[in-house]
Amino acid sequence: MILHIKNMVCDRCKMVVKAELEKLGLNPVSVELGKVVLAENIQADDQLKIAESLSHFGFELLADKKTQLAEQIKTCIINLIHYSKEPLKVNMSTYLSEHIQLEYTQISTIFSEVENQTIEKYFIAQKIEKAKEMLTYGELTLGEIAYQLNYSSVAHLSAQFKKVTTLTPTVYKTLTSDLRKTLDEI
Repeated sequence: MILHIKNMVCDRCKMVVKAELEKLGLNPVSVELGKVVLAENIQADDQLKIAESLSHFGFELLADKKTQLAEQIKTCIINLIHYSKEPLKVNMSTYLSEHIQLEYTQISTIFSEVENQTIEKYFIAQKIEKAKEMLTYGELTLGEIAYQLNYSSVAHLSAQFKKVTTLTPTVYKTLTSDLRKTLDEI
């Protein structure tokens, strides 16, 4: 049986979900961002127990197909931006269509309906969060960050950064307080 779970955004999330399912006596075959495969089928009352247990950690079981698809899209984008080792040199519509096995227009329509924002805006928000992370660590120049995130120039990154955060990357870097968001808050 497959469970779709909202707000799984990192490896620690996978560990927490796996541990909670094992506490409930279930045997997860695999635990991925947003999806768990169980060895056995479960009853409705077991699903309620799982939902209650996971809700304490900010996770949510998804039953609706459209919501599951939106979460799958978000997971693909998060994986691409935050966990890929290569610079972002992909066409988003092609990437999502290949990973989700649906036409991009269908993917885009459902995502916008469920999330009340476009895939493009979500993608940009994730890229800006990654840029904030890279700026915070201070290991890369702004030019290197722009290259890693597939911006055509530092000016393009800076303009988009300011549009999303109201700050320039340079001003952001000089701030002492961390203004980053967790991935599930985006």
